[in-house]
Amino acid sequence: MAKDALDRIFAALADPTRREIMLRLVAGDTTLTDLTASFAISTQAVWRHLQVLEQAGLISRSRNAQRRPCRLESVTLDDTAQWLLALSTAGRARGG
Repeated sequence: MAKDALDRIFAALADPTRREIMLRLVAGDTTLTDLTASFAISTQAVWRHLQVLEQAGLISRSRNAQRRPCRLESVTLDDTAQWLLALSTAGRARGG
């Protein structure tokens, strides 16, 4: 995985609100309106969190009539998990 992609992913996941959004998306696709109702922050703030997650490749937003449902991008999550696993495996091999 490219360093700049990893930087964007880990920066996006550093925020607890964005991690909570990711957990909500595990249950299924949802919209900005639905997410805003779940948090004690403005629609603008949720929208900005979604932008950061989308720029990191962790979520995607599609257009479905009047709705723009958000969904997790499992390929990005899988690639990140593989990178972390390789790091862990290398650390164990060195006795760490």
